[in-house]
Amino acid sequence: MNIPVSKTLMQKRIRRLHKTLAPIMVLPLALTAVTGSIFQFFDLAGKEDSVHWLIALHKGHFGPLNLSEIYPFLNALGLLVLVVTGFSMWLQKRSPFKGGTFS
Repeated sequence: MNIPVSKTLMQKRIRRLHKTLAPIMVLPLALTAVTGSIFQFFDLAGKEDSVHWLIALHKGHFGPLNLSEIYPFLNALGLLVLVVTGFSMWLQKRSPFKGGTFS
């Protein structure tokens, strides 16, 4: 049995999902970007051997907590959801005409 979902209810769900997930994803995405950039700097300088701990953080190995098997997938999934929900909200605001005028 399919229950129809109104457009505004779907828009609210998308906004709620985005609003909930965005603050959660800030830290892992920032950590991945910063550690990857710093490691690349050391790699270009030929000193990558001195910062192996940095690449471990980049991959999700946080001391006793080793998430390296799933961390990249969680990062990718979270980012993908944020991109899709953000793009969806952006498209909703850009609806060209409503009643003959721009909104």
